Amino acid sequence: MSSVHLKNIVKRFGTFTAVHKTSLEIPEGAFVTLLGPSGCGKTTNLRMIAGLLDPTEGEILIGGKRVNEVPIHKRNLGIVFQSYALFPHKTVAENVAFGLKYRDVSKTEITERVQSALDLVQLPDVGARYPKELSGGQQQRIALARSIVINPDVLLLDEPLSALDANLREDMRVELKRIQDQIGVTTVFVTHDQSEALALSDQIVVMSAGRVEQVGTPEEVYNKPTSEFVANFLGASNILSARCTGKTAETVTLDVPLFGTVPVPADKAALIDGEGPVKLVLRAEKLLLTPRGTDIGDANTAEATVETVDYQGQTVRYFVRSGDTQLQAINMIDGHPFAEGDSVTLAFRPKDCAALPEG
Repeated sequence: MSSVHLKNIVKRFGTFTAVHKTSLEIPEGAFVTLLGPSGCGKTTNLRMIAGLLDPTEGEILIGGKRVNEVPIHKRNLGIVFQSYALFPHKTVAENVAFGLKYRDVSKTEITERVQSALDLVQLPDVGARYPKELSGGQQQRIALARSIVINPDVLLLDEPLSALDANLREDMRVELKRIQDQIGVTTVFVTHDQSEALALSDQIVVMSAGRVEQVGTPEEVYNKPTSEFVANFLGASNILSARCTGKTAETVTLDVPLFGTVPVPADKAALIDGEGPVKLVLRAEKLLLTPRGTDIGDANTAEATVETVDYQGQTVRYFVRSGDTQLQAINMIDGHPFAEGDSVTLAFRPKDCAALPEG
């Protein structure tokens, strides 16, 4: 097991800078996800850690040792790609054993380690079969077994679940986290899927346009975003213009035109340094719709009209309008959902909000 440290990494392709001055420390044994949209630089960072790309500037350390000049086959990394990259002409056991053939491992130990890896991914009896005889989810597990059988210092996962259907993806992410917890290997996972990142990670590194936007636990990046990009990329958020009118150690008070005075907890408005224009971040699932006129107690409220209903099974996403402002709300369904044209009361608790500086 080993930690990974990126120190002022820059990667250029000609005149295009794919990664800008990235510094990142990945703790030993942690499951860290690089999350962001296509083209944000997350896979480029992973490929530099792997040794598939050389950084233009900066240093990469694994276990405290600089590896910039160390070729990929000498870095002792386990890598799982989106395509799995299994050899179709080799059996499952031969695929899993492939990385051990080039190490000083006896045939007896190879057999034992291959079986142990297959046991770990819960496919103990498929060693004699070929990849084409397995389902997509099984092939993904074999690719994972092949990457961990070598006892890697770091496990690198490049969107390994993206080729699976939705239900299987959910099953496999549970299995992936179970396996990582069991073996305790430092893991770097690349995905554009927010739900995967939130479910799997000890830490999430949110990236945009080659830069790190925020690093934190799933709870921190979701509930305490430090930029409008992070607030919008993770989940569905309403971003409303507001004005900070006061700040104490416990509360940052905002004046929000649609909802009045909103006392946001100070730990969710840490970047607000004084009075002036700011942004209120209100997660869609924290905005409750009730029949118009409902007594909501001490919540902030506004009257609105339902414009669009997006039925999603257990939940429904509403687009509502209040004056010139459109908002979205994701609510659990209790009985029948509201219909287009219904008059409703919007409500939220100030403790469920966050605040960001203007711009």
